[in-house]
Amino acid sequence: MKETLKVINQMQRDGVIGQYAIGGQIAADYYLEPASTIDVDVFVVFPANDSTLISLSPIYEYLNSRGYKSDKEYVVIHDWPVQFLPPADALEEEAIKEAVTIKLEETDCRLMSAEHLVAIALKVGRPKDTTRIQAFIAHGTVNMRILNGVLSRHGLEEKWRTFQRNHLAE
Repeated sequence: MKETLKVINQMQRDGVIGQYAIGGQIAADYYLEPASTIDVDVFVVFPANDSTLISLSPIYEYLNSRGYKSDKEYVVIHDWPVQFLPPADALEEEAIKEAVTIKLEETDCRLMSAEHLVAIALKVGRPKDTTRIQAFIAHGTVNMRILNGVLSRHGLEEKWRTFQRNHLAE
């Protein structure tokens, strides 16, 4: 993972990607007990351009020119399949902007906060997201005041109340 993170940081320094934040299971593993995952989800802001369309071509070209191979929606960087994802909405944009910088395997990287990971999981709502939210709450890694602010800003309060009723009731 260390070498993969170094490549991602170099891509940012080289201007291929703007600000980024690691999300998904890799980010959740930082806050919780590690779980199995096959990939790294990197949410990225792309450098400003004149087009309204977002193209991943500069990422693939940059990495392919350095010997990294594409495999479906991933680029394999030092044995890790990496998926680069533009933010889908304001919640993911905020998660990137407010990401925390940590050392992962002695390498600086940006991770989405626990509160943003919970809000995104709530929004997506897959069975594995329900399990992830329950783990975050059970481990006490979420600041509920901050989470409530995130949920409020992104219109997820009712979904949260329903989730609490259905999955957190004792």
